Amino acid sequence: MKVTIERAQLLKSLGHVHRVVERRNTIPILANVLIRAERSKLSLKATDLDLEVTDSITAEVSPGGSTTVPAHMIYEIVRKLPDGAQVVLEASSDRAVLTVRAGRSRFTLQTLPESDFPDLNAGELTHSFKLAAADLKRLIEKTQFAISTEETRYYLNGIYLHTATAGKKPTLRAVATDGHRLAQFELALPSGADGMPGIIVPRKTVAEVQRLIEDTDVDIAIDLSPSKIRFTIGDVVLTSKLIDGTFPDYARVIPLGNDKQLIVDKKEFEAAVDRVSTVSSERGRAVKLSLSGGKVTLSVTNPDSGSATEEIEAEYKAEPLDIGFNSRYLLDIASQIEGETAVLKLADPGSPTLIQDKDAKGALYVLMPMRV
Repeated sequence: MKVTIERAQLLKSLGHVHRVVERRNTIPILANVLIRAERSKLSLKATDLDLEVTDSITAEVSPGGSTTVPAHMIYEIVRKLPDGAQVVLEASSDRAVLTVRAGRSRFTLQTLPESDFPDLNAGELTHSFKLAAADLKRLIEKTQFAISTEETRYYLNGIYLHTATAGKKPTLRAVATDGHRLAQFELALPSGADGMPGIIVPRKTVAEVQRLIEDTDVDIAIDLSPSKIRFTIGDVVLTSKLIDGTFPDYARVIPLGNDKQLIVDKKEFEAAVDRVSTVSSERGRAVKLSLSGGKVTLSVTNPDSGSATEEIEAEYKAEPLDIGFNSRYLLDIASQIEGETAVLKLADPGSPTLIQDKDAKGALYVLMPMRV
């Protein structure tokens, strides 16, 4: 096998696939990237057995062949080569080593046989539809922060993607929750998604898809079944297993009867929360909101270091209310609000609060209060 390719192209392609490879691997072949060259095309593939990414690029190939080399090592080698270099990949006749040459640089890498490389068989994918890259990126960004990292409740370690109805219109809805906060975002249901099963896309897959969206003007093809999902983004194909579990009935925690409405300037509110939370401790991140008249007073008390208060103007007409929230969670949600105004719908100090962007439709957030 001999392949000649421009460094920038090879680096970009390796960048797409090498991230999937875990740094610590008990199975040696999983530390490698599969390199296959045939008919003026070079394809690269990496997997961690749950997630697989392949990318194809044009290259000078003569003759073709395939082998596997350490993924992070070849990525680092190519990254450190000079800009504009022509890279030559050449496998020895017995394929025991792969030589990487560029200018006066020469590297010899140990290989493992490609026959050992696992294939993540997608099986039959029952539903197919397309989403604009910008829409998929937004869907992820609006919900990703609320994904749980608690391994015991593994069914919360991803985004729940399913069909729903908003008003009378069918939608594609994404929901993520970690038990303390919930994020929901929906788009008009794309053609072909009708009747799709509700699926939980794992956290790592979500992060990889987001990184792979480099051009937001393209369409992304999505194929799925109850156990697998495949995203096709240009020449890059990402296939992933889904989380085998049942997502909880999240609709029960979305409050419907919260009658106390607080309307604040998003930027002013976010900055005030950020400032007063400076004195909070790692353990107690609570910020107290005292609502009355046309103002909200934010306060934080830390027995070890001191206290902080700040008052901002707000629109609030209900009876006075004191309620506490985790400041980091409050900031996470505030950062998702695109418009100038945030609306908080409250009930009492012990019940979940509904937070929405006054202008943007499709997104809503629920935050559980803290004792203060």
